[in-house]
Amino acid sequence: MKRLLCLFAILVSAVFAAAQTGSASGAAFSLEQVNAIYPEVQALYVDLHRNPELAFQEKQSAAKLAERMRKLGYDVTTGVGKTGVVAVLKNGPGPTVMLRTDMDALPVLEKTGLPFASTVTVKNDAGATIPVMHACGHDTHMAAWIGTAKLMAQNRQRWHGTLVMIGQPAEEIVQGAAAMLKDGLYTRFPKPDFALALHDSGQLATGQIGFHPGYYMSASDSVYITIFGRGGHGAKPQMTVDPIVIAARTILALQTIVSRENDPLEMAVITVGSIHGGTKNNIIPDEVKLELTVRSFNPEVRKHLWAAIERVTKAEALAAAAPREPLVKVEPGTNAVYNDPELTKRVAATLRRTLGPQNVVEMPPNTASEDFSEYGAAGVPAVMLHFGAANAAKLAASQQTGTPLPQTHSPLWAPEPESIKTAIMAETAMLLDLLGGK
Repeated sequence: MKRLLCLFAILVSAVFAAAQTGSASGAAFSLEQVNAIYPEVQALYVDLHRNPELAFQEKQSAAKLAERMRKLGYDVTTGVGKTGVVAVLKNGPGPTVMLRTDMDALPVLEKTGLPFASTVTVKNDAGATIPVMHACGHDTHMAAWIGTAKLMAQNRQRWHGTLVMIGQPAEEIVQGAAAMLKDGLYTRFPKPDFALALHDSGQLATGQIGFHPGYYMSASDSVYITIFGRGGHGAKPQMTVDPIVIAARTILALQTIVSRENDPLEMAVITVGSIHGGTKNNIIPDEVKLELTVRSFNPEVRKHLWAAIERVTKAEALAAAAPREPLVKVEPGTNAVYNDPELTKRVAATLRRTLGPQNVVEMPPNTASEDFSEYGAAGVPAVMLHFGAANAAKLAASQQTGTPLPQTHSPLWAPEPESIKTAIMAETAMLLDLLGGK
């Protein structure tokens, strides 16, 4: 078994190297060109990892990106959508292509053991001290983004058009894209003909790129429910209307929306992640609060889920003779990521030529969410891809044993640094293709 795992790792490495040195298309940058800028890119990655910032607090991260982009000759605007960065490089007539990186980190205590692990803490709104970590790989995204920006700026003779590079805040709370669009991303700056983004993945080996045409990542919404009862002594329930019992019945009834009202071929998830009510075992409270996350792909399914949650919740309260109708508050989060099929087909073909067909794989749809979706929903053909950030040998062993590796949002998430090279290769290959590269 060990021999097979070693052979697998060697094969992946060999294919990765061969794809980037021997079989790359004429429009792609070579691995040697990427290696030449990599020390600077890696240093930035280490710095960003050490100094993470939460959503809409990415002032230092944005400043680091903006400073580097100005030195490369980009026209840079900061403070877009609160802390976002927009860097524009015009290079004659041609298409306009936008490449996004996200910048924010997560309130996670890092446990990777890396020599450059984050020790950053901040105060939250309640005044409590919380840790901060780049547990989703946005530091790799930013580092690759800068590497891509540098290669594109240094090789203007190889493409024509307008390159719009954006550093987006607040992806983790799915609010940054909407904030940048509201602040005039598509009106104050050149509106793109195409929008691109990459995200790291622990489910792919370093050197690989994953794609999926059509709906790729789900819409995400939050629902907050308050169920009202009539409190009293736990020993005399007949004198009360127990909101805990109503809440329990509601939680079970909500599950039938997916299982009995939704087409089984249409993805839908309703999860009650939080329930709060009561203070003591012998006291029936006046109210119970529920917090839900709701996921879907199809916009019609999404609307039905919202309406059904409200209907079921109110019906359970009515059946229990609750003194008040429940409050149901839907907070829309972000649309589903829809990868334009034609654009996805085009960039996948480009990446197969650049990285080798073995390293470009179709992935299944994902029930996680990403507010990159908003750029496509605003009327621009868009595609989001994933790049492998897992060690090939460890991933192979994990698949053999069934023992999962740490994934994004884990305190143990530590992307392979070499994965940044894959992201740069992929980003530049796509940009050169869409901008008439040669």
